[in-house]
Amino acid sequence: MSRAWHIGPVKGNVQTSFLLPAYNEEALVARAVNSIHEAAKQCAANEYEIIVCDNASTDATARIARECGARVVREPHRQIARARNAAAAASTGSWLVWLDSDAILSAEVLNETLSAFRDGGFCGGGAQVELEGEALSWSVQRTVDSWNWIARTFRFAAGSYVFAHRQAWADTGGFDESVYAGEEIGFSRALKKWGSQRGLSFRVIDRAVPSSARKLRQFTVRQTLWQMAVCLWPGNLGRRDRLHFWYGRREEVGG
Repeated sequence: MSRAWHIGPVKGNVQTSFLLPAYNEEALVARAVNSIHEAAKQCAANEYEIIVCDNASTDATARIARECGARVVREPHRQIARARNAAAAASTGSWLVWLDSDAILSAEVLNETLSAFRDGGFCGGGAQVELEGEALSWSVQRTVDSWNWIARTFRFAAGSYVFAHRQAWADTGGFDESVYAGEEIGFSRALKKWGSQRGLSFRVIDRAVPSSARKLRQFTVRQTLWQMAVCLWPGNLGRRDRLHFWYGRREEVGG
């Protein structure tokens, strides 16, 4: 279930907080953080902070993130929803942007995000999904295209990129900590409900946020489809041990 978040007075607050959940991301976290710096520079967005939530990493993720100019907070319980919320709770921005640590933020996506915030008519949103790094099979590309259609049509944010007003995150209770996957879908629904009560819309940016295609090397298409089916069984979203697609790197699955 979601927590009740209280927003108190914050000293030295910035306008935009970029929030990155990270577990053993020493190979990619620098790329993600540096992409934010570059995108912010191109958009002349000077009032920002980057917070990486080290979600029980056993590698150099935290050190590398600090070296790249991020502030690091720690969430010892390995759960993506908790990491997202912990980063937000430690932030000071009025505008919150969650980016996966294996993703890349472009100036184009950031510019449209900032425009949505400045417009005043949106409570939050997301962006399209793109897997980078290698050629995709027909079935995988069709799966990505199908998700992007669903996201545009029904207005859902993918976990790789989510943005929301700070007050919306607090009032809705943030990401649901009773589940270990799909928390971005629940948060999207909560945001849309919160927004509709205030005459605000939920926007899915028609540009992609590239993220690593490493899961294609870790799981076959059949294994991926099976994991999606497992998620549909009642109670499984609340069990991390049954969600290897999200929590198991190849060497860890079954361990």
